[in-house]
Amino acid sequence: MVILFDQFNLPDDIFKVIFATEQQEVVAKMLIKYMWENKGEIGKTEMGLFANKLHEGSAVIKESGKSPLESEESMSYNKRQFYDRILTPMRGMGLIDYDLYSKSYKVSDKFNKMMIKIGLMWLREIERKGKK
Repeated sequence: MVILFDQFNLPDDIFKVIFATEQQEVVAKMLIKYMWENKGEIGKTEMGLFANKLHEGSAVIKESGKSPLESEESMSYNKRQFYDRILTPMRGMGLIDYDLYSKSYKVSDKFNKMMIKIGLMWLREIERKGKK
């Protein structure tokens, strides 16, 4: 996945940097929230249930409040697009890790480590060009 950003107009929210649409941001935030509610790890079955809830339109974005004006909000998102546009890119970037043995998804810090590695690659490139 390609991340394009402007260093002078960098948003405060990481999801705004990574995802192209507001709907993708919302779904990604919902997924991460769901994972944190389950101690940062969910199984393959739970991921499938989460994707099905999105597909059916029964995934709740906002709980209903005490006031009658604060109604519950739900979201619908295509299951295939969830896997293609949300989960797969998040796995590829290292935001989420999948363990083949335990068949579980975990929130990961690999994204941060890769960003540091990319920054170091750029510093090496600057040093190499500066010596010529």
